Amino acid sequence: MPVVNYQKYVAMLEKAHKEAYAYPAINITTTDTMNAAIEGFAAANSDGIIQVSTGGGAHASGNLKDMVLGSIMLAEQAHRVAEKYDINIALHTDHCQTDKIDSFLKPLIEETARRRAAGLPNLFNSHMYDGSAVPLKENMSNAVELMKICAKNEIILEVEAGVVGGEEDGVSTESVGKEKLYTTPADMLSVYEALSTVKGAKYMFAATFGNVHGVYKPGNVVLKPSILKDGQDAVMEKYGKDARFFLVFHGGSGSSIEEIHETLSYGVIKMNVDTDTQYAFTRPVVNHMLVNYDKVLKVDGEVGVKKLYDPRAWLKAGRKGMADRVVQACNDLKSTGKSMGR
Repeated sequence: MPVVNYQKYVAMLEKAHKEAYAYPAINITTTDTMNAAIEGFAAANSDGIIQVSTGGGAHASGNLKDMVLGSIMLAEQAHRVAEKYDINIALHTDHCQTDKIDSFLKPLIEETARRRAAGLPNLFNSHMYDGSAVPLKENMSNAVELMKICAKNEIILEVEAGVVGGEEDGVSTESVGKEKLYTTPADMLSVYEALSTVKGAKYMFAATFGNVHGVYKPGNVVLKPSILKDGQDAVMEKYGKDARFFLVFHGGSGSSIEEIHETLSYGVIKMNVDTDTQYAFTRPVVNHMLVNYDKVLKVDGEVGVKKLYDPRAWLKAGRKGMADRVVQACNDLKSTGKSMGR
């Protein structure tokens, strides 16, 4: 079915919120990773979110390295492919830093505005502004201005307060103090008070509780999901139950199932999965190359085996591996079998 509209997207988030499950948000960089994400959601009969980062968009445009063009290309392809499936897909952009607001976020919002004026659906359903590198007051000031533009175009904005550790798209936070990895209840109150000034706008909030991009050996990452509960409780105590956040879990790859399920009970409705799906795509490709080493290369004057070095052969294997990992993510987040359908 078509990529969801604003009303259906809001209904998806509210259903997940009410029933304590979350949607995997799968990063894509190519048509193969895009197909893998949708195929995984379809196999799980789960609705889901597909997202493009600045780096993913730049990659998709080849040597042009045009993050806006690449993001538009991937989104347009996803619109066409999603039409052929009976699940709901929402399109999102991931981790736009403050210095890329004018070069990434605003051009994509403007592209949606242009399409809406022509009677066409939104290109993206939601965007993320990552202002975690600037002081919270500046972060929220930028977010409010972006929310006003998004609200006019029926776009949901995701914001972040606190810092997700590790490295994503070449942006490292290793030098950030550990205290920044944990959002405080006071921070969460400040976020609510700032964003609730944009009447009628919907948003998602990535509060941090020790999450880290990438996968690390056991013991290296200390998650404190209870931080989410403390913040939600503080906001609801002061402003009522309707103030409860749609929370986002960043750095979800490699997390334990117990930690994931605990966050669902605190209001997480979206979890980003990137590192694990990258590995799931690459692992079958490596296997294909190692098993067929003398066939994918022209060794000792031989000619190889065309059907095995044809990129379609190993890309198909990678796509299946990634799709299987998306199914696992749906199972972990309890969205399996819960598609809202048509």
